[in-house]
Amino acid sequence: MKRMLTAGLLASLMSGTALADTTLKLVEVITSPARTETLKSIVAQFEQANPGTKVEIISLPWGEAFQKFATMVSAGEIPDVMEMPDTWLSLYANNGMLESLEPYLSDWEVTADLSDRALELGRDIDNTAYMLPYGFYLRAMFYNKKLLAEAGVSEPPVTMDEFAEAARKVSALPGKYGYCLRGGPGGLNGWVMFGATMAGSNTFFNEDGTSTFDSEGWQKGISWLIDLYKNGYAPKDSINWGFNEIVAGFYSGTCAFLDQDPDALIAIAERMKAEDFGVTTMPKGPSGKTFPTIGYAGWSMMAKSQNKDLAWKLIATLEGPEGNLTWNKRTGALPALKSASDDPFYASEQFKGWFKVLEDPDAIPTTMPTYLEEFAYFKDSLAIQTSQEALLGDITPEELAAKWADYMTKAQQTFLAKK
Repeated sequence: MKRMLTAGLLASLMSGTALADTTLKLVEVITSPARTETLKSIVAQFEQANPGTKVEIISLPWGEAFQKFATMVSAGEIPDVMEMPDTWLSLYANNGMLESLEPYLSDWEVTADLSDRALELGRDIDNTAYMLPYGFYLRAMFYNKKLLAEAGVSEPPVTMDEFAEAARKVSALPGKYGYCLRGGPGGLNGWVMFGATMAGSNTFFNEDGTSTFDSEGWQKGISWLIDLYKNGYAPKDSINWGFNEIVAGFYSGTCAFLDQDPDALIAIAERMKAEDFGVTTMPKGPSGKTFPTIGYAGWSMMAKSQNKDLAWKLIATLEGPEGNLTWNKRTGALPALKSASDDPFYASEQFKGWFKVLEDPDAIPTTMPTYLEEFAYFKDSLAIQTSQEALLGDITPEELAAKWADYMTKAQQTFLAKK
């Protein structure tokens, strides 16, 4: 009996040791100090509910995340769970690097609470949930009421022409500019919105797979944005600005207008009085329509994870009602859960601008062609380099449109050939 007890105790101790040695790696790619601290707090709850399991959080700076994560993967440093931007999903899912979450969703009690859009977008590749979106990023226009009043602009602009005129008037003020241009990482959204709005359509491709980027309407939108910069209606150094810089440019009072998702509201609301700024629909083009981009990000499990059941438990903690609301309240995304609409936080005044966009039939949310494997490189590398060349005058708007159209046509036609 003593020998049996000893053996049992030894087995128990060995089991405990193995459990204590279980470490999950979680990669965060849309990184900020507030996001990381919030992620740590949710992960701490997971660790408490799963004794012996630790989560190592690897936070990559967003401006370099695409290249850094690709380097990690090529070196075999593959996490268990990662924060997956919509623009990367196709690349990693189509290369067999992501685990299907369908078996887990079929048994999860929270699945029914996921919005239809969350499930639809999470299943964007092969109708399989390779990602669970945690929330949505819908563009709207922030405007500085004080700057507009000082420049003699009585109301926020409704059309592209009014926007350009208001930007001109504000830029005439000493040290002030109309628009916080995002010329660096993440800047593609602005080019797409203004291009589609001038074109009157957010169709990226013709039926034969050729890109619309070099069509007359899209070229007008590209030229419009380049002219805005060349005319001095955006700060000169905004050619390199990313998310943090454009948000700081707005709350510091440098720029009167900022197009951004709800995540910008966190930093702005901390530094500006609610009565000093507003949020409204993006300006409309000649067709009377506007095409604000809608993006999303979520949680994915890597196929090479050695701890898939635990990795799912971590995703379920992050995506469940408590984790999802906590995360989105701090990151600013519109939640992926239906039940979030009952939360008083989202009924507040600050979110009315985005709900106004959703309710406007002439504001058509635009989803990027993220199903293309080549899109991640296009968005995070090629588009940045070439658009900066156009802003500097090294290439013409027509040459920029042609470069984009050539790249995207090849990607789309390759995709169509595989179908």
